[in-house]
Amino acid sequence: EFEGLDKAVDTSDMTFRMESYKKNVLKSLSMMRCHQMLTDVTLVVGSERMEAHKVVLAAASPYFKAMFTGGLRESHSPTVTLHGVCPTVMSRLLSFIYTGDIHITELAVCQLLPAAAMFQIADAIKACCMFLQRQLSPVNAIGIASFAEQHGCRELLTKSNEYIMQHFAQVCQEEEFMQLTPKQLIELIRRDELNVKEETEVYNAVLRWVKYDEEERRPKMHCVLSAVRCQFLTPKFLNEQMKNCEVISKIPACREYLAQIFKDLTLHKKPSVKERTPNTPRVIYVAGGYYRQSLDTVESFNVDTGRWTTLATLTIPRSGLGGAFLKGVFYAVGGRNNSPGCSYDSDWVDRYDPTRNVWRPCSPMSVLRNRVGVGIVDGMIYAVGGSAAAEYYNTVEKYNPEEDRWYNVKPMNQKRLGVGVAVVNRLLYAVGGFDGEVRLKSVECYHPETDTWWDIPDMAVPRSGAGVASIGQYIYVVGGYDGTRQLETVERYDTEKQIWQLVAPLSKARSALSVSVIDNKIYALGGYDGQEFVPTVEIYDPITDQWTDGVAMTSARSGHASAVSYQAGILGNNISGPSKGVHHQSCPARKGGGTT
Repeated sequence: EFEGLDKAVDTSDMTFRMESYKKNVLKSLSMMRCHQMLTDVTLVVGSERMEAHKVVLAAASPYFKAMFTGGLRESHSPTVTLHGVCPTVMSRLLSFIYTGDIHITELAVCQLLPAAAMFQIADAIKACCMFLQRQLSPVNAIGIASFAEQHGCRELLTKSNEYIMQHFAQVCQEEEFMQLTPKQLIELIRRDELNVKEETEVYNAVLRWVKYDEEERRPKMHCVLSAVRCQFLTPKFLNEQMKNCEVISKIPACREYLAQIFKDLTLHKKPSVKERTPNTPRVIYVAGGYYRQSLDTVESFNVDTGRWTTLATLTIPRSGLGGAFLKGVFYAVGGRNNSPGCSYDSDWVDRYDPTRNVWRPCSPMSVLRNRVGVGIVDGMIYAVGGSAAAEYYNTVEKYNPEEDRWYNVKPMNQKRLGVGVAVVNRLLYAVGGFDGEVRLKSVECYHPETDTWWDIPDMAVPRSGAGVASIGQYIYVVGGYDGTRQLETVERYDTEKQIWQLVAPLSKARSALSVSVIDNKIYALGGYDGQEFVPTVEIYDPITDQWTDGVAMTSARSGHASAVSYQAGILGNNISGPSKGVHHQSCPARKGGGTT
């Protein structure tokens, strides 16, 4: 090949780079070693002797370079005895030094890597780490992470820890998890990046760890339990643990700790710890809506890649539906089918599995609900208000996904169509809407413990069809319709100070939009601006109090549902399964997939 050559260059002065040269030189050096030509050192490893060239060893290994150039006695000796490495491993490393090729197996890697690290052969270390990274599975990830830390392989350690974080639900079922020390376990479950659908997964993992060696580990339970984010467990779950868990019953400090958290939750105090933020795809799901007719189209937006993806369609077209994402599943609730030949309100509820890209029906609601508000409290999906034909509802029902069953709760004080819903500290807020006569500026708050609604201060402006979402202690109400025009104004309610204030307005007025929150920023998606349906997206940053343009949806829509997922497993992000081979406790790679 020619370096830096183009047609304008004087061909009487050229530089050549011969790619085959390096390969041929290595091949020649390897041949010379095999035939003991010009070799000047004999490596004694165990009972075997291996001929080599000092200059080649020194060029490949800082260890040998220091040995042969640093004035040590080995620099003048024709024979060097090596300790801490077996003949087979040394033979493979020598072959790598002379050829650049190395054969790695599950059984060999746990000897190759320490030897390569000892001799500081960087490329051999890299090859071993790449091999181990490809062997990562729930069975061996903790062992590989420990192995990487032991031998100073930072990149492998990082990749192993990322794997453990992302696949915690599977990793915590394995033997290696049960062998963690209390310190290691606490360090693991304290991580913000832990990818769990709900905190009960972490709590139950800790309980299994304690029961594995209960007599020894019971004294450590309180310290470990304090690393679980128990403020994000439900009061019902905590109550069951305090009543029925034998481990907790034997540890008064743990029982008192859970009792205090139970009290704080039922008093709706602000959590003292933040929610976990796993390093997994952050995705906004958008389903249904209206554009000249009800839509069945569904799309998702990956915040990290900035791309919209078309997904499996709804089972029936729907607008005016609500959406929620719970335990890895996106739910589409209620709505209305206004498509050619159809005109009816719906009690349908469908669930979407992102890992399979399929929709499945759930039990329907007790009544038809168009333009319904949806929120989640304690793992229950609440369907708030809405309408069926000319009948406007103040009724509310909640859905238990584990039972696939709906339960009626206390009705609101007012009927509300196009109501916005938000949840702060386990309190559910119903914001604005239309009662059949006027647009509402009133707001109600639902207390799940007492099954009661009470009024809170009104908004400044009446509005229905607004986008409503919460960030921390604040509820944001975005856009909407006041009965005469679409709104660009945005109001914020401080649930602690109980006051409303205006914040920066949208750049474009819109109603029947949806809003979703990612990274403490509000995404306002689509809607109707009074003249046309819009696909545009605006993003609000509460810190700067500014709206910026986002990536528009693939098509215009209003009256759609949206919800956010932080979980992995989007469209086929699978994990590797454990090997069916024999487990070898001294080598973490032997617990993973692959061949020997």
